[in-house]
Formats: sequence, C-alpha cells, structure tokens
Amino acid sequence: MMRRHTTLLTGCTALALALGATACGGDPVSAGGGDKELGGQTVTVAGVWSGSEQKNFQKVLDAFSEKTGAKTQFVSTGDNVSTVVGSKIEGGNAPDVVMVPQVGVLQQFAKKGWLRPLSPTAQQTITADYAQVWKKYGSVDGTLYGLYFKAAHKSTVWYSPEALTQAGVKPPKTYDELLKAGHTVSDSGLAAFSVGGQDGWTLTDWFENVYLSQAGPEKYDALAAHKLKWTDPTVVKALTTLGKLFKDKQLVAGGQKEALNTDFPGSVEKVFGPKPEAGMVYEGDFVAGVAHDQYGKSIGKDADFFPFPAVDGGNAPVVSGGDAAVVLKDGKNAKAGMKLLEYLATPEAAAVWAKAGGFLSPNKKLDLASYGDDVTRATAESLVGAGDSVRFDMSDQAPAAFGGTKGAGEWKLLQDFLRDPSDPKGTAAKLESAAAKAYQD
Repeated sequence: MMRRHTTLLTGCTALALALGATACGGDPVSAGGGDKELGGQTVTVAGVWSGSEQKNFQKVLDAFSEKTGAKTQFVSTGDNVSTVVGSKIEGGNAPDVVMVPQVGVLQQFAKKGWLRPLSPTAQQTITADYAQVWKKYGSVDGTLYGLYFKAAHKSTVWYSPEALTQAGVKPPKTYDELLKAGHTVSDSGLAAFSVGGQDGWTLTDWFENVYLSQAGPEKYDALAAHKLKWTDPTVVKALTTLGKLFKDKQLVAGGQKEALNTDFPGSVEKVFGPKPEAGMVYEGDFVAGVAHDQYGKSIGKDADFFPFPAVDGGNAPVVSGGDAAVVLKDGKNAKAGMKLLEYLATPEAAAVWAKAGGFLSPNKKLDLASYGDDVTRATAESLVGAGDSVRFDMSDQAPAAFGGTKGAGEWKLLQDFLRDPSDPKGTAAKLESAAAKAYQD
C-alpha cells in the first residue's frame, strides 16, 4: 500500500483524485523531429501521478521531447508502485524510468538489482546543484540511483488569515505558542485544529515534526533506521507532547472521535471549505492545492501557512517527502531513459512544472521566480534553505508493513493513540513491537 500524500494531493483538482486510481497511461506523446539526438526513440515512464499532476509532468516530458526528439509515454501505476513495476519486469515489459515516491521502495528496487546507477553527467549535476541530503536519500550502499525531481515540504501549518485575525493571533514561533494561539482561536468561536486522523499517515507526519525538533536530527535518523528503539525516552516524550494536543477538546475540531472520522481532504475542508469549523490544519505544502482547486481560495490571501514551530527549544523542523526518478536495467530504452534523468536534474526541467504549479524542487539552481505565487516561493525557499538539515519523511523510510499500510503498524497505532493518548509508554512499546517485526521481515 503506497501512501499518496507526498504526491497525489499536490495541486489536485478533485477532492479525492481517486486514491486508488490505477489508470491511465496515454498514447505516446511526441514532439520534435527524428533529426534530433533521440529521434525515433520512445521513453516509457511509470509513476503514481494522475489527474493534474500527470498533466503537469507531461509538460516536462514534452519539453524533453522538444529538446531531444524522443517520444514519451507515461503510465500511471496507482498506489502500489513496487508490485506494478515488479510484474512489468517479470512480464518483459519494464518501463525505462520510474518515479519512486518512497525511500524504502528505492532501496528495495536497488537491492533486487533492478536499477542502473546514475550516469556521471547526472551525478555531477546532483552533486553541484542539490543539498547532500538528497544525494544520500537517492543512494543505496554508496551508489547513486535516484534523482529527487519533486519534493514536498511537510513542515507547514496552514491557516485561515481571517480566523487568526479575528482571534487577534499572530503565527506562533514555538510549539507552546502554537497551543496558546490555538486556545485563543477556540475562545473566539472556532476550533483550533482540524486533524485528519482517518488517514493514519497524517498522524505520522505530526509525530515526525515534533520528534525531529524535540529529539534532533541524529536521533531522528537512528529511529528511522530502527537503530534506536521506539521505547526510547525521546519517543515517549514526543508522544506525550503530541498527546497534550490530541486530548484537548478545545484544540481539535469535533474532538478525537471526529478527528478519527476525518480524512485528509476533509481536514482541509474544515478550515477552507464553505462552513469552516477550525482555524488551522497541519499538513504539507499540498494543502494549498486542495484549498485553491476545491474551495477557490487565493493562496497568500485566503489561505496561508507558517512553519511548523520549534518544540522545547529545538530547531524548527523541516520534514520532506519526494519522488525520485530511477532508471530500470530491464527497460527497452534505458539509455534514452538516462538522458531523461540528466534532463530532469536541470533547473530548466524543474522550471516547467514550477510554472504550472503544485510543485517544489530541491534543485538549488532553480530560480525562485519560476514559481507562480509568493507562498509557493516561500515554501520552496524554506525547503532549499534548510540544506542538509532536511529529513525525509520517517515512515516513508520504513518497511511498508510498519510505515505505509492502512490499518496496520504505525498508522493504526497512532490512530489508537489519538483515540486515547493517556499511555504514551504503552503506545511506544506497541510501536517497537510492530517495528521490530517489520524491519526483521
């Protein structure tokens, strides 16, 4: 089960955009002529994107076609990228390039021997134009296989400027100020936070931001690799911190029960929909896409964000997700696929989607003026400016059985914790038990 928050809901044009969509490859799209470098060759690209994201990525592929003469074909895999790609390889029909939305899946592909190491040209560009951390997340056992083309900034708290102004609240800088501001918003007549607890991944994101700020990046890395147990006091402390918010009925719209019946799109609706129930919703930069596309909100005016605040004197966290382009060994046109990766590594390619919206690039050389609005520009600047302090979504680094499966592992246990946050130690023990089994498997 793949989690789609880092990708599918960025700039969506439909509320759900069919989380289980398994559509929708298209006819090969051709631009340019046969006299160019890759004239007459077709590059097949597989990825989770559908809807507006697929259309915007196609613009990037069209620009590649114009430049090289290659044709391109995009195939939408739906959620389970590894299963779909594995079956295509077995059937002798492997795509040339896959856009992989999880570090864990990239590692899995590399360990199965499916991937080609990136070309020297792509490696040089990544070394020069990206923070080292993105190279690390694209590498397995010291070999660079993945180029992070699209990123998500998952340390953004979105709010209704009208609601905060009415309450006389300014965007907070610390977690304690966040809770205090929340109570002031609540006193003015709206709940403070809309929490999308029906989707367990939203709760992992809450935890990761608190943990990264409170425990620091070294402990975060150790927990992500399961070199630190989930029973560690730092985990119990982060759960205790989160539990204060979860159990406060003034802060959570509708209380815990309603939060557990609210999915991610519904949590955005409670803040930016026609009948607002809360002033703020925490999630990644992709909230803006739903607020704009579904509810017509002007980003920066009717909907804005502040960075997830620092916890207990730590640094403000920057948690990210992202989609990495990899080249499959078994693709019929892997050499042309590698040329596509070399193109995707350039600011020129990133600028195509940046102009279309619903996109962030970790490429330091991309001119911020390429983004279409000030808020997206600010999120991009924050992501790039964080440099090597960015940490990839922890649950996306875990085996899917623990960090990415509905009704199981971390998703379910954090939902249970939202339902009853009274025993952080007990929850930590259950998380450790589930993690130990998943990492062993």
